[in-house]
Amino acid sequence: MRIGFIGLGNMGGPMAKNLAAAGHAVQGFDLAAPMPEGVTAAATAAEAAAGAEVVITMLPNGQILRAVAAEVIPAMAPGAVLCDCSTVDVDSARAVADQAAAAGKGALDAPVSGGIGGAAAGTLTFMVGGTPAAFETVRPLFDIMGQKAVHCGESGAGQAAKICNNMILGVTMIATCEAFALADKLGLDRQKMFDVVSTSSGYSWSMNAYCPAPGVGPASPADNGYKPGFAAELMLKDLRLSQQAADSADADTPMGALATSLYGQFVEAEDGRGRDFSAMLPRLAARGRGAA
Repeated sequence: MRIGFIGLGNMGGPMAKNLAAAGHAVQGFDLAAPMPEGVTAAATAAEAAAGAEVVITMLPNGQILRAVAAEVIPAMAPGAVLCDCSTVDVDSARAVADQAAAAGKGALDAPVSGGIGGAAAGTLTFMVGGTPAAFETVRPLFDIMGQKAVHCGESGAGQAAKICNNMILGVTMIATCEAFALADKLGLDRQKMFDVVSTSSGYSWSMNAYCPAPGVGPASPADNGYKPGFAAELMLKDLRLSQQAADSADADTPMGALATSLYGQFVEAEDGRGRDFSAMLPRLAARGRGAA
């Protein structure tokens, strides 16, 4: 399959490399990132999209997605599918889908879970919104780049699933870090805490698979000086998207709002930028009840 790939950074680069390694003809474009092995460089986004059966984008935000879509959709062949794997606001995903449909092309919003490691290993999970026909066109590529792709519904549903999932993740990570910080102050050994909680009702992905305490549980960014991983500023971005969506849908998300506020303070007023989102643990452990 002929594929255009726009956005070849930490996530997009390995994804494009895996597609090329599987035998697909991949033409890529990025303003700064190097071309992955096996990917042919294009001079512009439109050039990368020209003649492609599928165009994949991995971009920082909805504003940039809209700008790129306006450039590439006219260059795409009739019936080609624009598959955006960025995490952006639901409104931008739906606007791009409408623009593609008006031009006789398909569109999917397909944000991912699994991080840089999953992108390199080809084990991402895709949450996909769009038509069944467009989903079936891109499904073989999802199978190369990831281990699972869930068709969540119409355009915007993939972004909705990602936003809701990461709101849960942000809230549960803070709760997990709070519990370890409290355990410390109560004199409870962190390993004993993990042994109990990981097999009890406090079980969660944040505790069991991505434990924020160094030396406890499976290896995680906590064991590497809290180098991301999943950076705290990316968690803040996703939490802010969740609150934007909550405002738009008139949904009450008090825990999501509080998590957004805490990560905002951590990233923008403290030392969280460039650290893993699980570095909320040393932040909380260093504070007393009235200091946060």
